[in-house]
This record gives sequence, structure tokens and C-alpha cells, in this order.
Amino acid sequence: MAEFVQKVLEIAQRYWPLFWAGTKVTLLISLTGTMIGLAIGLVVGSVRAIQVEPRDSLGARVAKRLIHALTSIYIEVFRGTPMIVQSVFLFYLLKPVFHWRPMVAGIFVISVNTGAYMAEIIRAGIQSVDRGQTEAARSIGMTPMQTMFLVILPQAIKNSFPAIGNEFVVNIKDSSVLSAISVTDLYFQSIGVAGSIFRFTETMTVTASVYLVLTFTTTRILGLIERRMGRPRSSFPASQTMPGNPTF
Repeated sequence: MAEFVQKVLEIAQRYWPLFWAGTKVTLLISLTGTMIGLAIGLVVGSVRAIQVEPRDSLGARVAKRLIHALTSIYIEVFRGTPMIVQSVFLFYLLKPVFHWRPMVAGIFVISVNTGAYMAEIIRAGIQSVDRGQTEAARSIGMTPMQTMFLVILPQAIKNSFPAIGNEFVVNIKDSSVLSAISVTDLYFQSIGVAGSIFRFTETMTVTASVYLVLTFTTTRILGLIERRMGRPRSSFPASQTMPGNPTF
């Protein structure tokens, strides 16, 4: 056991520049992908929260149902297929068009995958806001757009914050699948180190420790932000689509 620990420490000390370089790429991809995914989720989730009402014209009802169908297909496809399959498929499918590097493709994959989960999180958050607040906003002269962006969405984001934060934590770990398209993240660097010294167990111990530190630190920071927002700390799993009770 002592020999194993000693070897782990030696690998960490000798190859820390590679681990550090991979860690920076992992954080960059996961953070950027989560932010872009949140933006996608805000748009798609807001659209999906729009209900077809009896007073709508025929054209409006058709348009709403078509949009709902298209967004449903997007969500089901990206939530129902593995990210590693999505990364390889999209990277080689769109490479002749965009001529992109693996890093850009990796951010794109994380973003559209996260957007599918965020859309359902935001939709549930919007639905958790009491309908009376929409009526109150409309009664003081707010337009539907103003009501959505100034009244509903801020509360929906606050209600959904635990699940949104958990998506970031999940992306830190799941970004490792992007090594399939040669993204030089932490896992990719670890495989290179392990293959060069033929010490896979010890190397992966270092890698697992780094991931644990990243996720543990992120979780604590998110918990602090939740408390600052006046919410109790959440233990919801990732991609949870049932935010807490609405507050106003």
C-alpha cells in the first residue's frame, strides 16, 4: 500500500504540468458549455412553456404545436443518446463544413447536450411560478415579453438554480468523453501519461483525485451561492426537473 501511494505521488509530481493543462481544458469546456447550454435552455424552455390557448388563431395554434414538436425532438434526441456518440457523430459530420478544431467541437457538443437538459429545467421552473404573478404583471400594463423576462424568468432561474448548478458539476465529469475526438482534457492527458509509463491504476488514481477536488469545490461554491440566494442547500440529482417551491 505504501509503495502504491508513493508511486501515485511520484506520478503526480512528475507529470503535474500535463494534469494541470488537462484540468484547465476541462474547466474551460465545462464552464463555457454550461453557460451556452443555459442560454439555449432559456430560449427553448421559454418556448416550451408557452401553452396553446383556445383564443389563439388557427395559425398561432399550428405554429405553437410545430415549435413544441421541434423542441421535443431536440430534447429527446440529445437526452436519449450518449454524449460520446453525439461528439463523434457531430464532429465528423460537421467538420467538412466548419473545419473546426476538437476544442471548438467539444464546446459545441457540451452546449447542445446541456441545452436539452436545461430546457426542461427552465420549463419546470417557469411552471413553478404562480400563475397569479403573470396576471398581476399583465394587469399593470406589462407586455407578455416584459412579463416573461422581468417577472417569470428571474424566479424560474432562482427556483431551478440547484439543478442548473448540478448540470455544471455533471459536465466537469462528462467532458471526459470528449477524448474520443482528441480534446486534450484531463482524461485525455491521463491516458497519455498512463500509456507512456504503463501505470494505469496509479495514474487514474491521480486523475480521479483531481476530478474529486474539482467537483467537491464546485459543489461547495454552488452551495454558498444558494445560501446567498436565500435557498436551502439542495441535494437534487443532476438534470433534476422539479425545482423547489416558488417564492415571491
